[in-house]
Amino acid sequence: MALFVPTLTDGALTVRPIRVRDARALERELTDNRPWLRPWEATSPHGFTGSDTRAGIRSLLANAREGHGLPFALDVGGEFAGQLNVSSVSYGSLSSATIGYWISERFAGRGYTPAAVALATDFCFFQLGLHRMEICIRPENAPSLRVVEKLGFRYEGLRRRYIHINGDWRDHFCFALVVEEVRQGVLQRWRTGAAPEGAARVPDADREAALHPLPIITRP
Repeated sequence: MALFVPTLTDGALTVRPIRVRDARALERELTDNRPWLRPWEATSPHGFTGSDTRAGIRSLLANAREGHGLPFALDVGGEFAGQLNVSSVSYGSLSSATIGYWISERFAGRGYTPAAVALATDFCFFQLGLHRMEICIRPENAPSLRVVEKLGFRYEGLRRRYIHINGDWRDHFCFALVVEEVRQGVLQRWRTGAAPEGAARVPDADREAALHPLPIITRP
């Protein structure tokens, strides 16, 4: 079942379907923001495989046609500002998805990223009919951790060596919401100051564990 990718707005922010013709703007932002984004970029455990921006966008669009994802571009005041992808969309008894995102450094810290995550989550809950949304974040990624804190995503646990990021398998903190928690919508709950404080708090034990890499046992 192909997924309809909507256009969502909040003030100067537009969350819209990404297009192949966005490739040039996307390449420019990725290049200009290389130091800002590199620590959080997904990589291949099999080594460098090259990059083709247009092919990457086509892959995201194909995933949407197969019903597994919603690939968005973020525009701020008409300028390309970043991406947000809803991935691993599941239906039936699971009815869940995962959100990943990035925004250009010049737009960071201005409320656009939490607004984009809230808009996408509300669409998935109230239009797509999903039940649970998950965000996984590296312990060192303070800006992304502030996003889930603002929106009141619940902390659910430490996932050891979970995703291959910037050249190695990295630990991630996992956060989630289910639709019963946000009947008024994530965006409205945040805007009205009703998001629960402390929901995204990471226990000290997990913060401490994340400081120490998991021992790697090799075969003799």
